[in-house]
Amino acid sequence: MIRRVWAILWKDIRSEWRNKEFFSAMFVFAALVVLVFNFAFELRIENGKAVAPGVMWVAFSFAGELGLSRSFALEEEKGCIAGLLLSPGDRSAIYLAKALGNLLFMLVSEAFLLPMMMALFDVNLISPAVLLVVLAGTFGFVIVGTLISAMAVNTRAREVMLPVLLFPAVLPVLISAVRLTAGALDGLSVAELASWWRILLAYDAFFAILSVLVFDFVVEN
Repeated sequence: MIRRVWAILWKDIRSEWRNKEFFSAMFVFAALVVLVFNFAFELRIENGKAVAPGVMWVAFSFAGELGLSRSFALEEEKGCIAGLLLSPGDRSAIYLAKALGNLLFMLVSEAFLLPMMMALFDVNLISPAVLLVVLAGTFGFVIVGTLISAMAVNTRAREVMLPVLLFPAVLPVLISAVRLTAGALDGLSVAELASWWRILLAYDAFFAILSVLVFDFVVEN
């Protein structure tokens, strides 16, 4: 299982290293979203800390959706899906490899976006509390998004179906992540944010297990 996951993940990393398709599209789109929000709020809101968490997660989610839409679409366009499904071994390895790849690409994009947001909104986003929220929120977004991307890849309007199915499903992640980011910027303790942490971590754990279990059924149908 580990060897199969690593083989698919390494293939995606090498492909991305050659053409920069995922990263460039995700980063440029997210950067434009941040710039638009910055100019929209610049003349109306004096405290950037008040809007930074919401802007950050809007940019992350839009960029992530763009990356997820290409995750299985490239395999479908090149005729590789059938080969992956026919290869021996548990098909959940395909899901795990794709989810890890999507998580890696999103985290790399976010690593470039955070300093940009710090400069534009004058807030400190490079702190252990904020980075932990970013990791947990991105993980929850990716595990659900990868499964829905596999569901939508064979539909005629996959570019439309993916966001329609994805954003309602990840709404608990986005709400919890925004609340936790705002709390971290305000200096609230873990105990004061415990309810939001429970929602986010429970969501991550539940859908991580569920996605692995149902992936075989999703790609089979």
